[in-house]
Amino acid sequence: MARPGQRRSGRARTGSGAQRRRAPQPAEQGIIPVLAEVARDVDRAVQRPPTRPAVRTKFQVVALLIREERARVRADGALTESQRAQQLKRLDGVATLLAKIAARDTSLLELLAEEARVSDAARAYKATLMRAGGLEPPEEPPPAPPAVPAPGAEKRVVPRSVISRQLANPFLAPDFEAAAERQAPRARRLAGWELLEPLFRSFEYAAPGAPACMPLPEARSVSAPHGRKLMPHQAQVVEATARGHRTFLLADEPGLGKTAQALLAAQAADAYPLLVVAPNVVKTNWAHEVDLWTPRRRATVVHGDGKQVDGFADVVIVNYELLDRHIGWLGDLGFRGMVVDEAHFIKNKSSQRSQHVLAVSERIRARTARPLLMALTGTPLINDIEDFRAIWQFLGWIDDTKPLAALLTALEGAGLTPADPGFYAAARTSVIDMGIVRRRKADVVADIPARRVADVPVELDGAAGRSIRAAEAALARRLVGRYRSAVEARADDVVADGVDQSLARRVAAGELKDASSRAGGENVFTMVRRIGQAKAGLAADYAAQLARNVGKVVFFAKHVDVMDQAEQIFADRGIGYASIRGDQTPKAREKNIAAFTGDPDVSIVVCSLMAAGVGLNLQVASNLVLAELSWTYAEQTQAIDRIHRIGQAEPVTAWRIIAAQTIDSTIAALIDSKSGLAARALDGAGEEDVASSTDVQLDALVALLTDALAAEGTA
Repeated sequence: MARPGQRRSGRARTGSGAQRRRAPQPAEQGIIPVLAEVARDVDRAVQRPPTRPAVRTKFQVVALLIREERARVRADGALTESQRAQQLKRLDGVATLLAKIAARDTSLLELLAEEARVSDAARAYKATLMRAGGLEPPEEPPPAPPAVPAPGAEKRVVPRSVISRQLANPFLAPDFEAAAERQAPRARRLAGWELLEPLFRSFEYAAPGAPACMPLPEARSVSAPHGRKLMPHQAQVVEATARGHRTFLLADEPGLGKTAQALLAAQAADAYPLLVVAPNVVKTNWAHEVDLWTPRRRATVVHGDGKQVDGFADVVIVNYELLDRHIGWLGDLGFRGMVVDEAHFIKNKSSQRSQHVLAVSERIRARTARPLLMALTGTPLINDIEDFRAIWQFLGWIDDTKPLAALLTALEGAGLTPADPGFYAAARTSVIDMGIVRRRKADVVADIPARRVADVPVELDGAAGRSIRAAEAALARRLVGRYRSAVEARADDVVADGVDQSLARRVAAGELKDASSRAGGENVFTMVRRIGQAKAGLAADYAAQLARNVGKVVFFAKHVDVMDQAEQIFADRGIGYASIRGDQTPKAREKNIAAFTGDPDVSIVVCSLMAAGVGLNLQVASNLVLAELSWTYAEQTQAIDRIHRIGQAEPVTAWRIIAAQTIDSTIAALIDSKSGLAARALDGAGEEDVASSTDVQLDALVALLTDALAAEGTA
């Protein structure tokens, strides 16, 4: 029975028993109520995660139809202003609901982008909703022919963390000043003149002794972390950056600290995020230098497909070979600075890596007013000046056909044309003042020590690197097993607080004794040798770069196979080299020494650390590469003394190649810590020299054991 006040429903039924629908009101007609109902369905579904693909499709289609319906209502001349306002208000209500839905599941924001892909399923569902709302879906256009992808596009990737960064801050404020910067002044006196060739020729016509470095301000005190001291010539570039200079061709000789200058310049300009493009052999070293000079800034190194990239890092480091794979997101991340290391790598403008570097720099200059752009190279400026065409373009000084705004303004200001006698000197000065910085070691000899050792960390990739890390882990497990067995076998009940260092040294000594007597199996000696073999190609690559920059280079290695591999790389690259080995006759040895010291076409001498570590004079070079570590500081010093001798006119730099994240790094630190003992050994106590070698080996194993125990959280 019906309750009081409630009508019986019998008369409201048809013969089929279905309830008669009331006539729809005007506000319930059309596409808007259909969209509102679907949006409510989506809202309910999103509250029960995960959001299924079908729900995502509904969300995207409703958003698309709201956008189209809003445009249609605004353009409909048949509506009164009141009707138009009412329709737009109803659409805004549905749009507000979509915004609340997206706040619950932020991944839906991707579907709102203008370039978001609309699937075939979404198009079909859109047509269904339009028909339900009384609209006729438009005819589908014929499918477009498949786009021809750009060369290499199939290999391009976007790391997940980079997408996360872009979604976290999808709005990059427009920089109108950047557009103004690109507006070149109107040429007056120089209108109609071809200027690029005269600019290049101006460096060939320079008188001997003409300045090759821009005027730099007096260096103020620049603070450096970790108690590190910034040399005066380095501080000058940082000071110039702090005063507003933003483009540099930093062509200091190797050994004068270009990496530190670039990183501290980026800090002075607040040029973050910063992109660093570098050769593969030094990209790990760049991350190391970021930690040394700007420890508050986080660096990330791009490897392979970039799965481990930190998209929120301040400094992104990538090698030339990976640019093609990552150029898409690198151009869109919003970098405010870019450093190109070993910039002579881009001298061939037709090469893919040059085109990628120029494309990224153009994107940065288009989005940011006065970004920090730095090209680093040790190659002398007076050689093959047209090699710098691509570098000048990277820096924004020129384009393919003409000087750009700042350089053209400087040339116009000189009041000369290429027909005037003084044009070439004035043009050269104008280019140098754009930011060319060239200092030789001899120019700043008071700034730098007479001899220094610079570590170059490298990362061992591929199967060799994985095998070495697995062998090191196995050795650590063996040491931990020995240590635990020794603890359990103790007769007393003494429990050490933390790692018992005395016991750890006894365990390491036992392992060292077994390794010396055992013919086969993995041990610390075989592992260090394998690390040397894995580093050989990287060390040779670094030596080849040095030879390209500074001329003569001495390359030291311990093992014949490392020397063989390096010599093969030099031969493949057409680099002249000589070899000094222990199995040579005295006549062959003298011939090779003479070739290195006297033949300008012989750039590198490959030396055995044992056979050439004493009794040689190779001071024609001031740069030396230590491809493998010795076990003593004394042995390392003897090798360096082949070029650091009486009569050496320039400061000496020994570049020590270190395999990062391996026992190689531990051994390097231990060798340095033994410098005092090695010095005493050099004074005549030969037995102490042997002891120091054993100590390094022993301490390396103790460090490996201690780290493994600490990682397990137990002693």
